[in-house]
Amino acid sequence: MAQELRDAGAHVLGLKDMAGLLKPAAARVLVKALKEEVGLPVHFHTHDTGGIAGATVLAAADAGVDAVDCAMDAFSGNTSQPTLGSVVEALRHTDRDTGLDIEAIREISNYWEAVQGQYAAFESGLDAPASEVWLHEMPGGQFTNLKAQARSLGLEDRWHDVAKTYAEVNRMFGDIVKVTPSSKVVGDMALMMVAQGLTRAQVEDPGTEVSFPDSVIDMMRGNLGQPPGGWPEALQRKVLKGEAPLTTRPGASMEPVDLEQTRADVSDELEGMTIDNEDLNGYLMYPKVFLDYMGRHRMYGPVRTLPTRTFFYGMEPGEEIEAEIDPGKTLEIRLQTIGDTDESGDVKVFFELNGQPRVIRVPNRLVKSTASARPKADPANPGQIGAPMPGVVATVAVTQGARVNPGDLLLTIEAMKMETGIHADRAGTIKALHVRPGEQIDAKDLMVEIE
Repeated sequence: MAQELRDAGAHVLGLKDMAGLLKPAAARVLVKALKEEVGLPVHFHTHDTGGIAGATVLAAADAGVDAVDCAMDAFSGNTSQPTLGSVVEALRHTDRDTGLDIEAIREISNYWEAVQGQYAAFESGLDAPASEVWLHEMPGGQFTNLKAQARSLGLEDRWHDVAKTYAEVNRMFGDIVKVTPSSKVVGDMALMMVAQGLTRAQVEDPGTEVSFPDSVIDMMRGNLGQPPGGWPEALQRKVLKGEAPLTTRPGASMEPVDLEQTRADVSDELEGMTIDNEDLNGYLMYPKVFLDYMGRHRMYGPVRTLPTRTFFYGMEPGEEIEAEIDPGKTLEIRLQTIGDTDESGDVKVFFELNGQPRVIRVPNRLVKSTASARPKADPANPGQIGAPMPGVVATVAVTQGARVNPGDLLLTIEAMKMETGIHADRAGTIKALHVRPGEQIDAKDLMVEIE
């Protein structure tokens, strides 16, 4: 493969070890072979989830690697990259001396150490290296996100079950290359299986009805491309329910996009907002995420100008901040006090804006989220369809009184950017709809009744 890349015109070979699986002895063999047989510069990227990435980097250096990725000391280790300062020190006074100034590295790291505390809530939760990475092969960049997804689904205390299921899903899919976005698909499927108590045998059994996450259906359609040898045929047939998969390059069959017309359409949808190239690229890649972001921006204004700690955690009574919302236009905001939550779940906030007293009423989201409990689906009643996992109802595809057939889409649920379609498993009539788009639901909440 490396020779083919060289012959195609590549200038550098990138070794992307996104899960941190490459071991020191293997790195020596691989880098030496690439240098001798191909001759291109080799750039090595790895993660330190298993705790030996520094050793692997040093072994690659001995074998002649040309560039490696490390992380600033304060942000290094675990699911990040190996520690820059340590690698620089290890290679000092050797023939692979980096020449980097260790004092400058420490000074920069001290700055990031202070920044890191503001983002503590987003850490992976991995307190020590874990050899479990060689079981699940989870990319370092995905680890944090999947932990957050598991937490939102109430599965954080079953993390090791999620890890084992992730490995099982990977084998079920054919031991695929797991990097964004394919790694997310494996994670979506693993979370769904753990949340619903499904085994691999049940998922692969043609007689067991399974509502696959939309990302799994999209991948099995061929929209991410084809893995070597193709997808497992029996599983692909079950996921696609008879739909013919795409077997060519996904982009080859896509309609051309008129960039300027799309820019104008998005601008119209956002009521005349100017759409620059960055906005346009964001919309083309992630239309729903981009429109959600712009909707929040229009509702709340330029919240990115707030201090980081305020943005993430809010203000304390008596605290004062300033935010520059436009060049030369700075707001001085001082929080005075927060009132009690009323019966509707709203709370009064008393504050000063540029010295002037203000009062606003805002929803206490914590209270609102627990204000009402939904009825649960009766597992003994096959006509009642319950939620397979906590999340938000993204779309509802049916109406009360509509006729449905087995396999018809009823609604979709979104949980941490994982969408799952809920399909009818029988023919009948929609007797009742208990949810609407945008509503928060918990696992087993009654959503639809079919008779």
